[in-house]
Amino acid sequence: MEQFLQQIINGISLGSIYALVALGYTMVYGIIKLINFAHCDIYMIGAYVGYFCMTFLGIGFVPSLLAAMAVCTVLGVTIEKIAYKPLRNATRIAVLITAIGVSLFLEYGTMFFVKAQVRSYPPLTGLLAETLRLGNISVPMLQVLILAITVILMLLLQFIVNKTKIGKAMRAVSMDQDAAELMGINVDTTISFTFALGSALAGAAGILVGIYYNSINPLMGVLPGLKSFVAAVFGGIGIIPGAMIGGYIIGIVEVLISGYINSMYRDAFVFAILILILILKPAGLLGKNTREKV
Repeated sequence: MEQFLQQIINGISLGSIYALVALGYTMVYGIIKLINFAHCDIYMIGAYVGYFCMTFLGIGFVPSLLAAMAVCTVLGVTIEKIAYKPLRNATRIAVLITAIGVSLFLEYGTMFFVKAQVRSYPPLTGLLAETLRLGNISVPMLQVLILAITVILMLLLQFIVNKTKIGKAMRAVSMDQDAAELMGINVDTTISFTFALGSALAGAAGILVGIYYNSINPLMGVLPGLKSFVAAVFGGIGIIPGAMIGGYIIGIVEVLISGYINSMYRDAFVFAILILILILKPAGLLGKNTREKV
């Protein structure tokens, strides 16, 4: 039982990171029905920004976290303005191919500037280096920090979406862009804000992954990005609580497979979950099937 609880704790930490990235996927899809494959590379950029801030500038974790979120926010809005806004009325396949192109540009552009070698964050010190002991269960303070930051960011996101004027605009644009525009909502600004919000969360996830695994590289966003996309689909793509739930479930499943079966099979199980959910409940855990008039 203690080993099981230890694995659940590890799964919650990993799931927190997946949930943060999945939120970006699900918000963008909910607004403009776009799978933004470049999102996983914004997460990678966040990891590098945090690394350079902590290694070369010598600043602490919290300022580095805020810097990573700020840089990723600007990057997300820039990508939306340059790559996606001109294709607002284009076919979905054109936008999807563009998203893949932006993703590859970020990956190999980063590789050109920082090279392909793996880099490690500086060792943790102080409270972050300590470990809580609950009987035979060990909980590193780093995992507590990851969970705390994730919960704070998710609560802040829920507040923005449900209680603020821009959040109401986001929900209106998600339901019907044309009607929202007729009601005086600036659709372009709302979409840009959605990209900014999702990119900030991805930046936070990037630096959390960097200090958790202590290893970053220009292609680090590919597999976690796909798993976060699976989490978003599992919970119901376009549904914010669904992305949170999906992220935690995928994280816990992955850790349990690694601990009790074989770590070589964890990725296969995650994508098997995607296949099953698409077969059994295509709309996702919290999604509802909708009919389209043709």
